Amino acid sequence: MEKQARVSTQRQELLEAVFASGRELSTAAVMFHTKLSELRGLSATEGKAIDILLRFGPMTAGEFGEQSGLAPASVTGLMQRLESKGVARRVRHEGDKRKVLIELVGDQVSAAMPHFVDFMGGLASLLEGYSDEELRVIADYSSKAARIQQDAAGRLGAATGGKANDDGDRAPSSDST
Repeated sequence: MEKQARVSTQRQELLEAVFASGRELSTAAVMFHTKLSELRGLSATEGKAIDILLRFGPMTAGEFGEQSGLAPASVTGLMQRLESKGVARRVRHEGDKRKVLIELVGDQVSAAMPHFVDFMGGLASLLEGYSDEELRVIADYSSKAARIQQDAAGRLGAATGGKANDDGDRAPSSDST
């Protein structure tokens, strides 16, 4: 009985450490990407939208909403801002002219890369200390945790009934004037 309680306590402590480190990583990532985006004249949401388009290529607003978890009103406003800043444009889908895709303009990777060199070097050094099997576990956990968080973001968007601040980065003002 005592061994089972000890194992249970050890597991609980490990789970708490994983959750705490996840919160720490999440906060660091938000702050890093906020600063990175500011350096490029973008909001953090705009910067991450560019990342989604880089990873998945041109997509419809609906597809973008599925990938990001953002509500349709937020996606529309976000795409308008990306266009106005000259980093994206809307184009007709070649196979189905009824569809409109949003695609990136210019070399967004080169524009952001100078700001990633130091950070990516640090991550590469950190990862060298892990075995291939440990890296597989880290990659698996990270991927699954990201999917869970994307799904949760989608549910939050659904909870607002599709009503969303299309700015994406600022809380709605309590000022009703």
